[in-house]
Amino acid sequence: MSLRLAQARESDLRTRQPIDGTVDASSAHLGTLYDAPDSWPADLRLAETVYDSLATPLTAPERLDWLRRGTDGYVPQPYEQLATSYRRLGHEDEARTVLLAKQRHRRAALPLHRRLWGHIQDATVGYGYRPLRAALWLLALLAIGTLFFTQRPPVPLEAGKTPPFNALFYTVDVLLPIASFGQGAAFAARGTGQWLAYGLTAAGWILATTVAAGISRAISRQ
Repeated sequence: MSLRLAQARESDLRTRQPIDGTVDASSAHLGTLYDAPDSWPADLRLAETVYDSLATPLTAPERLDWLRRGTDGYVPQPYEQLATSYRRLGHEDEARTVLLAKQRHRRAALPLHRRLWGHIQDATVGYGYRPLRAALWLLALLAIGTLFFTQRPPVPLEAGKTPPFNALFYTVDVLLPIASFGQGAAFAARGTGQWLAYGLTAAGWILATTVAAGISRAISRQ
């Protein structure tokens, strides 16, 4: 069934039985869209499709199953249109879930090195749509570093000239190089502690980069 370029104030796609074929609504303006999961077609094309509202919003996971019925490959606009629809209803969490799914779909078509970076962004801050994850990662790394360096404190670089050692603020200095409490410059870890310090610094930069990318993405959406 072709609805390409159709213009309507209301569109009712509910049928007695699911269409065992393709419904192509590419570049259509469907107004208020009526549909139901039990009548969704096997193949639904929604590239550049616009609708003013969904009469049955459903949850984001359910609507994502609706979008995945398309066979056009990765097309960002259907995700953005669905997220806009949720935002109009005030469902910001659902909108973020949809946009996160868009990034994951996009990742599958990227080269290997970019897919790996995408997995890191997904795991740490959910591509910027799950910023609380960054705070939880930082707290976990801060706790690990503080416990380790409390048991195995680093050595002072200049004996007699260094401030009293503080494991918490030393870990902060190592984890977040942009901040400095003077501990990182006054003490140097050795052996296993040195490798942990390297790991904390790398993790801090990754978290800072992904958070910055998420903030930039959020600003660009406004």
